[in-house]
Amino acid sequence: MKIRIIRPLNINGTNHNLKTRSMKKRIVPIMLVMSMISLCSFISVNKKVEATGNETEHPKIVNFINFIRLLEPRDANVTQNVLYQTVVSQITMMKKYRLGGSFLLQYDALMDSRYQTLLKSLPADSFEIGAWWEIPQPLVEEAGMKWRGRYPWDWYANVGFCTGYTPVEREKLVDVYMADFKKIYGYYPKSVGSWFIDAHTLNYMYEKYHIIASCNCKDQSGTDGYTLWGGYWNQAYYPSKINSFMPAQNEENQIPVPIFRMLGSDPIRQYDTGLGTTWQGVITLEPVYPDAGGSETWVNWFMKELVEGACMEFAYTQAGQENSFTWNAMSKGFGIQLPLISHLLDQKKVKVETLAQSGQWFKDHYKVTPATSMTVNTDINGSNRKTVWFNSKNYRINILWEDSTLRIRDIHLFDENYEDFYTKGVATSNVCAFNTLPFVDAYIWSTNQQIGGMRLKALVGGKEILLKGEDPIVTDSISGKLHICWPLKSMEGTLVIDLDEKGMTMKIEGNSTLDWYFDMTTADNAVLPYKSINPNQIDCQFDGMNYSVSAVEGSFSKLGKAFRLSPKENLLILKLSKSSAIVNNVSTIQENLLKVYPNPTNDILNVDTSLDLTNGRINIVDIAGKEVYSDLASATINVTDFNRGVFMLTLITQNDQKYSRSFVKQ
Repeated sequence: MKIRIIRPLNINGTNHNLKTRSMKKRIVPIMLVMSMISLCSFISVNKKVEATGNETEHPKIVNFINFIRLLEPRDANVTQNVLYQTVVSQITMMKKYRLGGSFLLQYDALMDSRYQTLLKSLPADSFEIGAWWEIPQPLVEEAGMKWRGRYPWDWYANVGFCTGYTPVEREKLVDVYMADFKKIYGYYPKSVGSWFIDAHTLNYMYEKYHIIASCNCKDQSGTDGYTLWGGYWNQAYYPSKINSFMPAQNEENQIPVPIFRMLGSDPIRQYDTGLGTTWQGVITLEPVYPDAGGSETWVNWFMKELVEGACMEFAYTQAGQENSFTWNAMSKGFGIQLPLISHLLDQKKVKVETLAQSGQWFKDHYKVTPATSMTVNTDINGSNRKTVWFNSKNYRINILWEDSTLRIRDIHLFDENYEDFYTKGVATSNVCAFNTLPFVDAYIWSTNQQIGGMRLKALVGGKEILLKGEDPIVTDSISGKLHICWPLKSMEGTLVIDLDEKGMTMKIEGNSTLDWYFDMTTADNAVLPYKSINPNQIDCQFDGMNYSVSAVEGSFSKLGKAFRLSPKENLLILKLSKSSAIVNNVSTIQENLLKVYPNPTNDILNVDTSLDLTNGRINIVDIAGKEVYSDLASATINVTDFNRGVFMLTLITQNDQKYSRSFVKQ
């Protein structure tokens, strides 16, 4: 998958046909933003830390996954020996920097004696040998079937992947691979990865051979003929038993094998690359790409944001590269990434694990798919963009800040009852597609001239404006919730966003009279799923599947082909799950425990709480995280001498529970 699969490779490290948007040369900023972590959190009750050893409460996990092919039919210069020496060089550099990882074998490489000898020599405590689930000619013939490919290994979806075979044939292929793997290594593989594996095959591997982890390709549209679009964007999820790309909502309907998303996508640029075309480019951690994983500037930036950004449960990226690209193409990128990751490991800022180790950790910690996030606080120099990807078992959402404005780029819903065609059906061409249920899609529904999405606007003095703000502050101090504060600079007030697995809550603090709303726009030619737009609900249909999004607070109205979403009395609550439970309004819960007023204030700030203030303390920090006030808890605080701006007040009780509220000093 990836550019690698159908384009001719260039041993010098470029790809003849890859046309991606070039990235300006940038310098990685050196200013750390960790001081902002405590800012803008709501109720922060201390919770138990399940981690042990070097693991933190929110571990940052790196999997090195290098998968191995015996043949490369796309380039005559990439011989079997070149491919073998690539793996030797990968191992040599990984050992140099004391980094372990997973090597996943295509069947033809599994049967090669050189790879068997090489991989058996690796220490089992830091390296893993697993399966890479592409289907080459020897595996098909060993399973008693006729090979239909153009080459001994063919990357077409109806030949080189399990989607091209019936469920019964898939089981035969699995049985042959597993039997030979055990004959060679003495055990069955714990991890099986591929660009995509159908649910029938994955469940069969789990039930009969007890695999514990899998991985699939990042989100992409059209690349190499494969579309995986709208999925759980990063980290890992438990798939539905009838749709391997769809997170399940209930334990009884999931395959208990976590699928980790591969390649380390650029959280800002990957989504839009190839906009207006049928083929996305690649901006990922893969070391062969000179403007991304092969760029020291980009790699330093990516790892910094991975380590520092709010992730809720755990942060994750996959590093490594398949041997098809050759060592000549990937050596520079490896030479940039491995020393950095080794240094972060020494600093206990990341964990480097095998895929199987991460899979077992995930299974030990989560019975169902957790809510996670990936946050970019600071983009590469030359860009003012910031972003948050939030994922849960029910939906994903992406919020992008650009040029001081806010746009919701993406909302896709997940439904375990949406059966994927390939679970039972057979691919009949070189292309295939895995999808979820779109509600906002600013890639598919956009062109270069008409960029879609939900934009935050307001009506001021009879004139519509795009609301503008300062840098957003993203925190994850409450389990299962992501909290975002965005101080406005167009006018007084702070937009407060809370995300949990049920949905999204928004309000503007400090300016309750502002007439604000979201306008959803798309390209003129976009094919949209909206069947009916009603004040309290939008009913949708995609690929024969009916679904809806409800406004628990606020309302929808028709706007051209799409809609406007308006708050009710300054409160907006979107229900983005099928559960009948009302979205938890964290803001309301918080207000019942702690209030500060007037907000905004010029001088005296009143603190109103039902909590016991005995031996409590109040700390106040500014937007940069600098403490400007600390004293015993009291009912009034004089903020006359504070600078203008947004501040966070935190009440710490004698039991070390923390309750926070933001306020604006005029």
